[in-house]
Amino acid sequence: MKHILITLSILLTLQAAKAGEGMWLPLFLKSLNEAEMQELGMKITAEDIYSVNKGSLKDAIVHFGGFCTSELISGSGLLLTNHHCGYGQIQSHSSLDNNYLKNGFWAQSKADELMNPGLTATMINEIVDVTAQALEGVTDKMGVEEREATIKLNIESIRNSLVVASHQAIEVRPFFNGNQYFAFLTTTYRDVRLVGAPPESIGKFGADTDNWVWPRHTGDFSLFRIYAGPDNLPADPSEENIPYEPKHFLPISTDGVAEGDFTLVFGFPGRTQQYLPAVAVEEIIEVSDPNKIAIREKALNIIDKYMRSDEETRIKYASKFASVANYWKKWIGETTGLKKTGAISKKQKFEKEFVSMQTKDNPARNILGEFDALYAQRAPYAYVRDYYGEITGGRIVELMRVVGLAQRMTELYETRGAEAFDNFKGRVMGFLEGFYKNYDPAIDQEVFAALSEMYARNVEAKYTPEMIQDLSPAAEKNYGIIAMKLYSETAFVDKDKVFEMLEGDAEEVVARLQADPAYAFGAEWKNTYDTKVLEPYDNYNFKIDSLQRIYMNALMTTFPEKRFYPDANSTMRVTYGQVKSYNPSDAVTYSPVTYLDGVMEKYKPGDYEFDVDEKLLELYDNKDYGNYADRENGKMPVCFIGTNHTTGGNSGSPAIDAHGNLIGLNFDRAWEGTMSDLNYDASICRNIMVDARYILFVIDKYAGAGHLIEEMRLVRPKLEYTRNPKDEIKIQRRKRKANR
Repeated sequence: MKHILITLSILLTLQAAKAGEGMWLPLFLKSLNEAEMQELGMKITAEDIYSVNKGSLKDAIVHFGGFCTSELISGSGLLLTNHHCGYGQIQSHSSLDNNYLKNGFWAQSKADELMNPGLTATMINEIVDVTAQALEGVTDKMGVEEREATIKLNIESIRNSLVVASHQAIEVRPFFNGNQYFAFLTTTYRDVRLVGAPPESIGKFGADTDNWVWPRHTGDFSLFRIYAGPDNLPADPSEENIPYEPKHFLPISTDGVAEGDFTLVFGFPGRTQQYLPAVAVEEIIEVSDPNKIAIREKALNIIDKYMRSDEETRIKYASKFASVANYWKKWIGETTGLKKTGAISKKQKFEKEFVSMQTKDNPARNILGEFDALYAQRAPYAYVRDYYGEITGGRIVELMRVVGLAQRMTELYETRGAEAFDNFKGRVMGFLEGFYKNYDPAIDQEVFAALSEMYARNVEAKYTPEMIQDLSPAAEKNYGIIAMKLYSETAFVDKDKVFEMLEGDAEEVVARLQADPAYAFGAEWKNTYDTKVLEPYDNYNFKIDSLQRIYMNALMTTFPEKRFYPDANSTMRVTYGQVKSYNPSDAVTYSPVTYLDGVMEKYKPGDYEFDVDEKLLELYDNKDYGNYADRENGKMPVCFIGTNHTTGGNSGSPAIDAHGNLIGLNFDRAWEGTMSDLNYDASICRNIMVDARYILFVIDKYAGAGHLIEEMRLVRPKLEYTRNPKDEIKIQRRKRKANR
């Protein structure tokens, strides 16, 4: 079919999508979104949000560690992000004697702030449309492989042609399934220090029970600081570094929120798939999500048993448990929401309309039939892939994580030689130092036994390593004994033995690794998977991805009146909406704001999910909320919801008001709308945010860290916006004084 570039000129003709839906590239807001945003209540301009020539909101938005979002909230590099985004760092500094997870941490001065090796903070300097350059020379007659090779060479040329400073990097990413390309010019800071974190009883209140659920009462925030060299540019971690001075930081509004208020969420959403065909969504609902849910549930039940019986184990496994549980619960909500909103039938109806608008000789008319055939052919391999990925990926069975690293070391030695092996070995040893600090082989062994049995019972024997094969439903294999034998014979469960194994030259180390029984088991499993599952899966998946690109093009040309936004791909995006209540089910209405009263209603003394700290109880009893209480009802607000279209990666994103001020911190989505990655529905899709006033209250009144509040700029834009004109001179004087 005719090749079509999705250019800005095409996008400009498209009509508005529903408010709240979409993750938009900030450089196009002026042309595509500004009018709608201002109709929803925004008082600033698109240039105030994204500008290359002056400081704008984008300069306060930071990619935190490459997996979350954070934002600058002071002129001294102070970063705000979620508690769960900083959880790994908080845990790494914790011990039984200094349990920062349980008790919180607050640096009393900059000298007390804690370094976090490997943690980075990346800022976007500029976004450039490079579609024409990336697709130069690409023709309709090219095969998929030739097309990709041409684009790869073009992207390398783009990298070489763009002029950047020595401290900057260039990343070129595809959009609309490879129909459009953008280059991101970035600066990454490498010295990011922990400044403050509330205890889990605040930062993780409700834990896994409340995860993905509204109403929510979690103070999910933590504070870090970016440090730079004397020239304000990135530098390796050093005591000599100084706090970073940003081009822009976010003032914080203490006015609070109300139903209908404009909200803007700015960040780095991870991945969405809004334009999948119905057959793909059906596979997710009926096969993929249920399998992954069952596997993780089995593992979580075992880990939870140990965590509840021992405090030291709870500390060691807190971050890992939360990581595994997060998507387990998300997938449950996702399937529920997709079914409730009739996602499959909606897509099927849309697809019928699409087909009806194609001419008989148009290849696009056959796309959906091709999708059906390809997904059916891929299905048996996708099934095994989900099982293999969950169990051997290292997130759940940790022995398999170490085995995977050993396999990677061996592969590097065999393909790139001793030098590459030694470089990677050094990084692995650094990782293993922290890994074994939080590793319990007894727990891991029990998880392995349960999941290997699950794999053997549910996956065909031809895809299963011999050691755990279960060739018939009547087979009586004791997987506990199998696991005990493997874990007692392998060196990979013991830090000292592993480090002893890694001593010597590359050839010696590789020989020891390959002789380990766990390595041999993992190698057999991987070889079976790679040859019998991954190879055919990748073949079908490659065809599906290629067809998805053609389908995306066809959609945008078939429906020129619709506005299509690009799927999330961990690049900077803006989503906007309003504070809004919703009706999750018949006769049930959820209000948009929660209060500290709700924390006390959920309070369960001694329960690790719902316990409340004595200091917080005292502040509540005395109604000692400082200047942070709601000015209408006197209550202490905790969280609120909006219609913003968010996903993973938006954790830690700022919620920004109509005037460009911070009003909250995005950290979750409501249970009923977790299917928004695949099917955004404005009736039930809600993002969940910590109210900025609760953050300030915890820092100031609970933690007594008023020195951090003094760094920030607190404003009351609603008061100023409705002020008497006679007060203008006083307001401007106050602003100039605050800026000084």
